[in-house]
Amino acid sequence: MSSSKENIINRLKEAQNKRGGQSKARPDFESPIYLEFDKQAADSFKDNLELIGGQVVRVKNLEEALDELRHLVQSENLANLICLEPHLQKVLEGKLSFEKSLADLKHIGVGITSCEFLVAHLGSILVSSASVSGRRLHVFPETHIVVAHTGQLVNYLDDALEQMDAKYPKGLPSMITNITGPSRTADIEKTLVMGMHGPKKLFVLLADEPF
Repeated sequence: MSSSKENIINRLKEAQNKRGGQSKARPDFESPIYLEFDKQAADSFKDNLELIGGQVVRVKNLEEALDELRHLVQSENLANLICLEPHLQKVLEGKLSFEKSLADLKHIGVGITSCEFLVAHLGSILVSSASVSGRRLHVFPETHIVVAHTGQLVNYLDDALEQMDAKYPKGLPSMITNITGPSRTADIEKTLVMGMHGPKKLFVLLADEPF
């Protein structure tokens, strides 16, 4: 064997002996995943939802929410309202014109619903098929109005899912949807289109008092 070849082989062997073992850093499972809020959950929810095109109106109670709802209907020129939830229907009865059934899906302009939870970190709204509104009222109308209260606020999405487990111990609803802002897409030529897969406008009337 030539001396140059021996030198190369010896250097490779020497380098191999000096390598030592390799160690992988252990993932840190203890540190928090999310940054802490610098505001109250209700303020963070409002800011984050409005960043993505939704609107949040803070009110004191359900009666005040109704006043804001009537103002919203007038200012936005909303028509063909529908509400399927009895506790909301009771408040709206005689004060707003609305339908109580989904008999005519072609003429749904505004869906008025409650929700399961509000996720402050995302500015999003968790809804499910367990509500009286079911699956369709969150999707078909051009405008979605959610009536909620601060007791439904959670910090993060995983908190909402944990609370859903606790709320439905016998089994989760067949559909759980996290609504983050009005429906939008820019799939075609990167042109933003609102209302492509659901409502193009999203309003949340957020009451301080539970109802």
